[in-house]
Amino acid sequence: MSSANQLSLIEAVRAISSGRLTSEALLASCLERIDERETQVGAWRHLDRANAEASARHPGAGPLCGIPVGIKDLIDTVDMPTGYGSPIYSDHFPCRDAACVSELRNAGAILLGKTVSTEFAYFQPGKTANPQDLKRTPGGSSSGSAAAVADFHVPAALGTQTAGSIIRPASFCGVVGYKPSYGLLPLTGIRALAPSMDHLGTLTRTVEDAGFLAAILGRRPELDIQSEDDDWVPKIGFCETPQWQQAEPSTQALLRDAAQSLRSAGAVVQEFNLPEEFSDLGEAHQLAMDYEVSVTGLFEVTNHADQVSARFRERFAAGQATATRDYDSALQKAQRARAALTMAMDAASSGCDVLICPSAPGEAPEGLDATGDPVFNRIWTFSGVPCINVPGLKGPNNLPVGLQVVGRFGDDTRLLKAARWIHNQLG
Repeated sequence: MSSANQLSLIEAVRAISSGRLTSEALLASCLERIDERETQVGAWRHLDRANAEASARHPGAGPLCGIPVGIKDLIDTVDMPTGYGSPIYSDHFPCRDAACVSELRNAGAILLGKTVSTEFAYFQPGKTANPQDLKRTPGGSSSGSAAAVADFHVPAALGTQTAGSIIRPASFCGVVGYKPSYGLLPLTGIRALAPSMDHLGTLTRTVEDAGFLAAILGRRPELDIQSEDDDWVPKIGFCETPQWQQAEPSTQALLRDAAQSLRSAGAVVQEFNLPEEFSDLGEAHQLAMDYEVSVTGLFEVTNHADQVSARFRERFAAGQATATRDYDSALQKAQRARAALTMAMDAASSGCDVLICPSAPGEAPEGLDATGDPVFNRIWTFSGVPCINVPGLKGPNNLPVGLQVVGRFGDDTRLLKAARWIHNQLG
């Protein structure tokens, strides 16, 4: 067995269930790694070491049977501070757990702590560095969750996405990031940024882990694909998206090479052109997101302007200047795009189970003062379709470059099965 902290989520569950590993030993291994690396990586806003160790001595009997998990600082926890990435809430203790936290507790998980989030899950970064290269951003807004999983602090963590906040940090850090179909997982108790496009999701090291954890969070056993046939080969659409020219040339080459590798492994891979409804959906997403931020951020900007970042105030002001009719039009575009994508995938010459496209323009950018560009995530988040980052590709600096797998709205089980097959082929 490798070091306990390096086990995947399902590997750890099986090891504990079989008696080959104890929850105490797993937690101790994770804490040892955190003690070694946290001052450099900065993945955690709050560590609840004492309560975690007490829980590990008497772990719950649920499917997560004493597994330590990280919780993004955007998600309410009654026994740990929840700061939403803002100094305004530095000493804030919610009066109840978020629904997803309650599900984790009921499943026997150990809540090890709160992972760093950008300010209100928007663009102002926190302290976290990319564990693959400490001079580079880990992405955002689920910065700490992606870094904690990538650096073997915990086998799994929760994240959220409103633009690219799961897929992009997963790409930059080299882990699996799963953003389910809109509304599939509960948002109760998660600080809203833009409610019509906020998603709860997972950061793990394998696709099966992502499905297993999401099945627990959403009470959706169909997402747990462990028993599903892994010899099934998906039909894949290679989708450049309208943003293709914003990918680095090395990323374009990597994606085309990956498509050829999948073709050689037996998949039908065909060129796929998005419907016209997606042509300006990225711009519509930014407009609608700003509009909703001007609603959800009104209290903080009005009452604590000196503690709100200039970046947040800028997007807030843009939202306040947006006409309601333009916002309504943007939402209608997203609904039309969702329906058009299903029709186009069904109508493709060989049919398409999933699409593949970039997760991000390239490797994680240098510097910690920004979190990278969500240009390859906006259209999928706004249309609400499920997507997942599959790691395995390396850029010119030998750093992770993610491949994004996209499915039809509500077709998450097929997405997960296809992503598992793709991950197996790309290694």
